Amino acid sequence: MTEELQEIQVACLRMDEGLYAVDIMRIREIIRVPKLAPLPRALPFVEGVINLRGSVIPVVDLRKRFGLPAAENKESARLLILSISGQPLALMVDEVTEMITIPLRDLKAPPRGVRIVGGEYMVGLCLVRDVPVMLLNIDALLTFQEKAQLGYLTPQGTTTTTKKSPAC
Repeated sequence: MTEELQEIQVACLRMDEGLYAVDIMRIREIIRVPKLAPLPRALPFVEGVINLRGSVIPVVDLRKRFGLPAAENKESARLLILSISGQPLALMVDEVTEMITIPLRDLKAPPRGVRIVGGEYMVGLCLVRDVPVMLLNIDALLTFQEKAQLGYLTPQGTTTTTKKSPAC
């Protein structure tokens, strides 16, 4: 007998004035924003990389991805460590507000014909205490070309060989 999923647990996050949510099954962990290492010639929304327990992880600023202005207060900013194409990605958000359970029957399709910041990355919309919350589609955050630029299309475990220059 198979049980059909009736609800989803999400992490609610704030970006500017909007509320968004991410399925907690997609989140490995939530951390404070450490010092970032710059990434030369990176995509405009990539803030840099972090070294998390030996893994170098690119950091995508969700504000920049959504075309929002820079945050004034970064004290409450957090990184959501996710997995895209089997590889880690850090998503920088303004604030993680709470974890909630949403009945799937309450999840509505994204509104058509309405321009919403980040709407193209949305799975659905629900009301949490009468406030609209947009459920993000993590897999849609990066295009095929962006995934290729970040190295997310290389089969995991393989490396590209580069010619080593002689030591000086």
